[in-house]
Amino acid sequence: MQNLAIFPLFYLPPVSYFTLLKENNFEFLLEKFEHLPKQTYRNRAAIASPNGSLDLVVPIVKGAKVHTPYKDVKISYDARWQRLHWLSLQTCYRSSAYFEFYEDGLAPFYEKKYDYLFDYNYEMLTWLFKQLKISSDLVTTETYEENPAKDYRSAMTKKEIPVIQTKPYFQVFSDRNEFIPNLSIVDLLFNQGPQAKNYF
Repeated sequence: MQNLAIFPLFYLPPVSYFTLLKENNFEFLLEKFEHLPKQTYRNRAAIASPNGSLDLVVPIVKGAKVHTPYKDVKISYDARWQRLHWLSLQTCYRSSAYFEFYEDGLAPFYEKKYDYLFDYNYEMLTWLFKQLKISSDLVTTETYEENPAKDYRSAMTKKEIPVIQTKPYFQVFSDRNEFIPNLSIVDLLFNQGPQAKNYF
């Protein structure tokens, strides 16, 4: 277990996240004890909209960014973000080839209220692995490791995305936008369906 790569746990992770997981043969640990960094995919995802990339942000309880272990960071429900995210996904992907195929499985994540961001993202990643037919177990860290052999915890921020060669695929607004690389995995799923796994 000591030599396994350590990955952050993201909300609807970008496509490059799965490419990096595959490069590690889907043998990895999910970081549970880090302090929540700002401006990362831990509580945000990017999807395709008619106007280009659109960020969906899961709000967290104020003060959670200050020395709170990720596993203890609470989701804020002051705003109706679940309704907004679900409406955005429906509006942007209703016309995609496979949205209806995944809709019933994804909808509960926007109906049930989860207390903790980590638990929410963990359940969602479990669902995504099932859709992609990835049989790897999701195992979390038991402590914070300072210098793991392979550390991806700070490799993917909103501003710095690893340069991974991505093949363009058809996206819903291809008629008006150029291909937008490295959007959320749901963009690939809704557009490519069961073929999505072959893309990594």
